[in-house]
Amino acid sequence: MKLHLSHSHTLSPPFSLLQFPTRNFLLPSHTPNFNSLRSLHRSALLRRRQKHNSKFFRVSAKECELLEGEEAELMVATCITRTLPPALTLEHGLNQIEEAVGELKSNPPRSTNGMYRFQVAVPPSAKALNWFCLQPESSKVFPLFFISKEKHNSTFRSLSLREVRGVFGIGAAILFKGSSSCASAEWSSLKRYLPLDSSLVMAYGFMDLDFNMRSSSVKHSRGSFYLFIPEIELSEFEGISMLAATLVWDDSSLCTFEEAIQSYESALHQVGHHFWPTTEKFHNKCIRSAVRKFNMTGDTNTQMVCVDARSMGGQDLGNNAVELPGPSSFCQFSVRLSPTLEIVNNMLDNVNEMCRSLHKYPNINTLWASLIIEECVRLGLTYFCVAPGSRSSPLAIAASAHPRTTCIACFDERSLAFHAVGFGRGSHIPAVVITSSGTAVSNLLPAVVEASQDFIPLLLLTADRPPELQDAGANQAINQVNHFGSFVRFFYGLPAPTDNIPARMVLTTIDSAVYWATSSPYGPVHINCPFREPLDNSTRQWMSSCLKGLDFWMSSAQPFTNYIQVQYDFACNGTQSQMAEVLQVIQGANRGLLLIGAMHREDDIWAALLLAKHLSWPVVADILSGLRLRKYLNYFEFEKNFLFIDHLDHSLLSDSVRSWAQADVIVQIGSRITSKRISQMLEDCVQCSYIIVENHPNRHDPSHIVKHRIQSTITQFADCLLKDHIPQISSEWCGILQAVDKMVTWEMAFQIHSESSLTEPYVAHLIPRALHCESAIFVGNSMPIRDADMYGHNWAECTSDTAAFLSLDLPCHWIRVAGNRGASGIDGLLSTAIGFAVGCNKQVICVIGDVSFLHDTNGLALLKQRLCRKPMTILVINNHGGAIFSLLPIAERTDQGVLDQYFYTSHDVSIQNLCIAHGVKHVKVRTKMELEDALLTSQREEIDMIIEVESRIDANASFHSRLRQFACQAAANALTLVSSFSTSDNTLDGSFVVGIHKMEYSLYRILLYAPPTSTSVQDDPRSCYREGFIVTLSLEDGSMGFGEVAPLEIHQENLIEVEDQLRFLIHVIQQKKISYFLPLLKGSFSSWIWKVLGILPGSIFPSVRCGLEMAILNAIAAMKSSSLVNILHPGTAAELEVSERSASIQICALIESNGSPEDVADIAATLVEEGFSTIKLKVRNLSQVARRPDPIEDARVIQEVRKKVGRQINLRADANRKWTYEEAIRFSSFVMNCDLQYIEEPVQDEDDIIKFCEQTGLPVALDETLGNITENPLKMLAKFTHSGVAAVVIKPSVVGGFENAALIARWAQQHGKMSVVSATFESSLGLSAYIQFSCYLELQNADVCRAMNKEPSPSIAHGLGTYRWLKEDTTFEHLNIHHNPDSGFMEASVDDAGRLVGKFQVNHNVILRNFTDEQVRRYQLRVDLEGFSVSFNVQEIGASAGNNVLVFLHGFLGTGEDWMPIMKAVSVSARCIAVDLPGHGRSKFQYFGIRKTAREPSLSIEVVANIVMKLIDNITPGKVTLVGYSMGARIALYMALRCTTKVEGAVVLSGSPGLKDMSARKFRRAKDDSRACSLIAHGLELFLDSWYAEELWNSLRDHPHFKKIVASRLQHDDIHTLAKVLSDSSIGRQLPLWEDLRHCKVPVLLVVGEKDEKFKRIAQEMFQEVNLGGRSTDHSVKICEIVEIPNCGHAVHLENPLPVISAIRQYLNKSKGV
Repeated sequence: MKLHLSHSHTLSPPFSLLQFPTRNFLLPSHTPNFNSLRSLHRSALLRRRQKHNSKFFRVSAKECELLEGEEAELMVATCITRTLPPALTLEHGLNQIEEAVGELKSNPPRSTNGMYRFQVAVPPSAKALNWFCLQPESSKVFPLFFISKEKHNSTFRSLSLREVRGVFGIGAAILFKGSSSCASAEWSSLKRYLPLDSSLVMAYGFMDLDFNMRSSSVKHSRGSFYLFIPEIELSEFEGISMLAATLVWDDSSLCTFEEAIQSYESALHQVGHHFWPTTEKFHNKCIRSAVRKFNMTGDTNTQMVCVDARSMGGQDLGNNAVELPGPSSFCQFSVRLSPTLEIVNNMLDNVNEMCRSLHKYPNINTLWASLIIEECVRLGLTYFCVAPGSRSSPLAIAASAHPRTTCIACFDERSLAFHAVGFGRGSHIPAVVITSSGTAVSNLLPAVVEASQDFIPLLLLTADRPPELQDAGANQAINQVNHFGSFVRFFYGLPAPTDNIPARMVLTTIDSAVYWATSSPYGPVHINCPFREPLDNSTRQWMSSCLKGLDFWMSSAQPFTNYIQVQYDFACNGTQSQMAEVLQVIQGANRGLLLIGAMHREDDIWAALLLAKHLSWPVVADILSGLRLRKYLNYFEFEKNFLFIDHLDHSLLSDSVRSWAQADVIVQIGSRITSKRISQMLEDCVQCSYIIVENHPNRHDPSHIVKHRIQSTITQFADCLLKDHIPQISSEWCGILQAVDKMVTWEMAFQIHSESSLTEPYVAHLIPRALHCESAIFVGNSMPIRDADMYGHNWAECTSDTAAFLSLDLPCHWIRVAGNRGASGIDGLLSTAIGFAVGCNKQVICVIGDVSFLHDTNGLALLKQRLCRKPMTILVINNHGGAIFSLLPIAERTDQGVLDQYFYTSHDVSIQNLCIAHGVKHVKVRTKMELEDALLTSQREEIDMIIEVESRIDANASFHSRLRQFACQAAANALTLVSSFSTSDNTLDGSFVVGIHKMEYSLYRILLYAPPTSTSVQDDPRSCYREGFIVTLSLEDGSMGFGEVAPLEIHQENLIEVEDQLRFLIHVIQQKKISYFLPLLKGSFSSWIWKVLGILPGSIFPSVRCGLEMAILNAIAAMKSSSLVNILHPGTAAELEVSERSASIQICALIESNGSPEDVADIAATLVEEGFSTIKLKVRNLSQVARRPDPIEDARVIQEVRKKVGRQINLRADANRKWTYEEAIRFSSFVMNCDLQYIEEPVQDEDDIIKFCEQTGLPVALDETLGNITENPLKMLAKFTHSGVAAVVIKPSVVGGFENAALIARWAQQHGKMSVVSATFESSLGLSAYIQFSCYLELQNADVCRAMNKEPSPSIAHGLGTYRWLKEDTTFEHLNIHHNPDSGFMEASVDDAGRLVGKFQVNHNVILRNFTDEQVRRYQLRVDLEGFSVSFNVQEIGASAGNNVLVFLHGFLGTGEDWMPIMKAVSVSARCIAVDLPGHGRSKFQYFGIRKTAREPSLSIEVVANIVMKLIDNITPGKVTLVGYSMGARIALYMALRCTTKVEGAVVLSGSPGLKDMSARKFRRAKDDSRACSLIAHGLELFLDSWYAEELWNSLRDHPHFKKIVASRLQHDDIHTLAKVLSDSSIGRQLPLWEDLRHCKVPVLLVVGEKDEKFKRIAQEMFQEVNLGGRSTDHSVKICEIVEIPNCGHAVHLENPLPVISAIRQYLNKSKGV
């Protein structure tokens, strides 16, 4: 095999360092027979070494085995990848990599071979093509290449039109040259250095191409290849570029570590001295000159490729072979392989054709026009917008004929000019507008004004009559001199073309004009171009002497004049002291605020994001900033490092928030702010230090409050601040702003989603979800941009290709948003959006109003052309007029007719017909679902589409008003609540107030007077008891809170599994902090449970979550010396009358309908006499003995009760979903005149509820339906907005606590429905909390009525009458539920309920047992085997007696501690034992009695299983059940199949019986050997970085505790044994157990994660194999089952442990009857 390597690198096995206590694990005595390649630029580094043969050895259970042939070739490299923090600029990135390599150089690795990669995210201005073009012709470092990632339209013209993404690389960290005679072996060798654990490492080069190094020539040869991994690489992605450096070395062959460093430094030195520090004005001016400079030749038959490990088939195929993608090919590239050899494809144009033929132009007009166009092209201006006209013919013909231009035409100059503005806005490159003379020029004015006001570069070439036709009455002759006045940055009136003037004057004029357009302040420039006839190509003689001085220009590809602007740092231009003053102001801030205004450039967005992270101030981002709409890569990391206040605008509607929100330092970067309220806030902060940063001299200070104005780029300003330390500002300021913003965000989202109709705010809220990371939005003026700014929403998902390597350091991706906010007109918006789509090269969604659309319908002609852009989706919000005026004060004071005619300009124009006329697809939507479907279709079909959203002005105004009212209310309430904490004696610590000391629980059993109405078996003696748990939560300050967990089995919960969860919570909740957001509800509990506890909120049983929330809220109330209702809803003066009315809660009585109708009526009459105003009757009783067979009998009961109690009493009926639809209809026909307040759940199928309402007209209440709500409750509730649904009956312990209950109640109140709180036979503790919660809902309802300008609803009787069932109670103090003589009703005192909870004393007479926490028994247990021993670290909990023993086996890198939360959960009924497996944790592996020449014992799965078996024998004489994860699962499965005398069952989490395919096993063991080498060579910390970067852990990386989990993997005492376990226990060395599965005799539970597709497939195959032959000794037991754990990936026990606990519990119940 022949492989040619660059001088400083080699290709050899990277395993020489891997040495275990004995020396025989791997003995690298051979490298493949590689021939050296004398690299042209590194000959000084070359140290020839002798070729020698190489042999690989590995240790197995047998004797040492020699690896030869295919198996030796499978050995792979492990790349150590270090991701450095994102860099502000490319230069900063280079410096960071240089420093990182310098550190490595000063502390070199111990290994004799290795592969390192350093990578850093740099801003998107770091362009691969630019960097390539700037490399010197005399380069000494090769290869040198650029690849375009453009897959479509990959031509030189596409390079000229826009900045395409690509890859730049230089040098070869390792180079492979394979000949056709031995391609297969050489290809396998290449695979070794494309590491599987780094998907970013690519090899670039050519297939079927033979490169002769000596002759520096190439020829096509099938089967050959030439591939290399660059030493320095810049790869561009969406919105970001990635800079990387790669080092490879191997002492045993050609290159030492020192030589690899020297080679890298040579490449770094060259690129570090040849890069463009500010790329804004560089782009394609350099392309043609670079092509000429390098003297490249094209080869259209050659394609360049890039390959990674996956594309080469280098992955673990598992049990099924899958088709893998091949190498990616590129048809646009340029590569320099040596000083004399270059290969280029689709990078060349006819660069010299025009220049060589200047003398051939037929007349002077065509010459000048061609010179103008050519110079524009050389300056990078290649997009021409041409309006038809005679006088401009020379320019139009020249532009259309140029090979590098892209031309678009439109008959409307106004639309065309706005289109050019859009292109400039999207690309930052001026578009060139060509028009005829006369009013054609005047039509450009609106666009010129917009470009001027918003600093958009633009070049106007206006044709004109010559001077002799001016002021002479000539046709189309107007004064075009300075036609646009001060709105242009530069005006020049060219003379009419003549050969008396040197032609170079034309070139310098263009050069000057473009410099003005692209220098700060950017803007439009105007060149007036008069032409005499002939205007066509008629021949007119001209003197070539006018070309004098153009020789050098014609022989180059550069512009005639190169403008060079020297960049100065602040420190160099006399402003250092002034910046020091600004820095001092910023460092002294206590209430700092960072405002990010409109930003056009992605580099500015990048710098703003890094600045926001560095400051750690609250950030208010305008909709046009690009950071207002974000796609999260890692939300938890984002929230940790950034504090974005997205809805400050609506928060400021509250007077209290506006008066409180007084910043002392405000830094604004970017342009104007859209929000008027934020601008008004700035005026109110007149005493603060207001600093504004803009890269132009124009004043943006309408309030005249700016104290410091800094003219610089945002990058320059950020660079100054990033170098200095910024002290932490007030945590109270940050925390309160965050709390208020979260509540306003929740409130607006709730309002928008709970409204069933399609609203304009919903459009703004939804659209970002339809975007992918390569999309952009263009928003129209008037309402669309305001709605986007107020209601735009961030969505968590990001599918960007940068997600894999940015998630830790820059955890979000921005969405670019543009709009015409220079002059903020509604003209030309459609045309601008289309131009923006061309310029930014993204898929654009445009949102505009109907009047704006009609104002620019000629833009549809531009849309139809679909030139050089991706498809667009245009949403037209059609409210048939100018809706914005309905939101202004004028709407309240003006006659409707005047408004319609002169302000709204109401219309009935058919937008559909306009689209048909222009041949554009049109869709009209009227509902939310239709809008979502239309957006999905537009993205999927990739066609231009106009989506018309039907709306109405009055409905829009009304909904906006409601949103403002509720947002104002939410902001005020949030401020009141969180301010009370910040002013308390507790010290604010960020967003937390106090820590949790401990949690404990007590199991109670109380006697009832009668069985609960939910009991199905009335004669069961247990039915007269109620069992549950009292949860006690102790805070660090001594405060205590109590909660009650009282599950009902009819709600699919039982005491055993509930207790499991409580024990789990006791473990995980210790030392956690309680967030002061929690009493706000509205998502705060769900967020806290997930982020702080690491538990998916939906995995907690509803009753457990209810009890936990109750305990936490009561603890906070105790800490504040307050009550639950007062912390949920702090009172204000405006609510005094409401609070008086809510001091007591009416109680609804509950009656079983057993007995005759008369008996039941008598009971009801007695209750009425006691004072009950509302009675609920259970009409479809669950009792088997009392069930009535006919619903007519139940109806007679209702009739009799109504007759007995009269009409003044509210009657409710509860059918508990026990009737069929037909039975319910029969019942209803007999109670029509009974005046029922509602019937709860009359039908079995919830889909029949609305049907029942419509057919009967009877009011219905939801009850059991609410218990089925899981995720997205508003979407489910939307089905029940029907007026026939009169109420919701909310059981907090069934719906999952107070937060969910409050959400449901809020929805009901919003839709005019009753919200009835109902108990499930809890004790006085739970009832007291529900009484207070009912009061809170009354207060909440008053807020809703006030915001909606409705009269307060009458008080509701809540379903808490179950107190009458309590014969015993959990406390000695009884509830104060009594007849109120003032109201005449049976009521519960809210104050008394608060006091009962506040002074709660447990009645120990009803407590069966208490549980605080279980002590873990930790000990070392030694197991001796032949020649070695293992000292196991063992952790044990649970009763030591008994025969139910669970042994937990962790996965690779884990420890027994991983299982502790789960063990504590199930140890109530089992003895749970976890061990640290050999090499892991504190377990120790010791050798004795082995001769130095003897073979080291293997630690294969089989050997480890034998060791564990001996350990278990020492622990317990009986059988055990094994619970194993991943590697531990393989051990558990092996023992369950082979050791049935000791193992009675196994729970296999994410486990496999091995690989079926021989080649897959070979590859996997090579991969694991490589990993083991890397672990030894580079240490555990770097190994973990690579290990957890793999695809298997995608889901785990999203877990909020991911970093903590990874940190726990550093706790291993014996790294050498750990590496040996990785190699020896590799699944590639394990003998497959698939055949054994058919003989399985013990129950096996297979547990897999929902997102773990690979192991889900394996589990299904295992299940099938077991079913083919597996039999249990107990035939009643199912031998094998699969449980899929939702919302998690591979590490199921860490990602979603509660369902795993339930699965284990149910397995034990079935297999052992536990």
